[in-house]
Amino acid sequence: MRTLLCTLGFTLALLSAAPAHAQFANRSLGVSLGYMDFNRTNGLDSSFFVGIDASLYIENGFEVVSLSKITFPRDTTDRNERRVVGLAPSVGIRYLLLEESIRPYVGSDLSYLIVFKNNVSNFVGIGPNVGVDFFVSDSVSVGARAQYNFYIALNEKTQRSLTLSLGAAAYF
Repeated sequence: MRTLLCTLGFTLALLSAAPAHAQFANRSLGVSLGYMDFNRTNGLDSSFFVGIDASLYIENGFEVVSLSKITFPRDTTDRNERRVVGLAPSVGIRYLLLEESIRPYVGSDLSYLIVFKNNVSNFVGIGPNVGVDFFVSDSVSVGARAQYNFYIALNEKTQRSLTLSLGAAAYF
């Protein structure tokens, strides 16, 4: 009798099981191309950037993300308006509104901006971002992102920057 009850219980459990869903990997590494509008932050003009981004899925829709950008804006305070080098690494957290093959998200990043020109300028910033990733396969996504940063520095006015980017990432 005990064996029959165990067999019936096991059979019911198998028949009531939900179908399996595809699970996406929880880490990514990718590249981004984008545009940074510095709003003449410290005399910098707008420019394009190349970035490397990474993400790590935590749980319940939250991810830790990083985007490191390199850009070459014009220095409008220079008489010849020469191009300078700007590095902008950031780390942040985002919340995935959906976790399927289309992943819209909202988040916030803590950013650092260092500009190499006649005198090196350092800024620390924070800013909200929104974006969406589309999975084109189980392990590759393409996406778009917008971010608005507020940068502060000692003895400087609060600066701001709008960043728009497109990217592709591989998940593993």
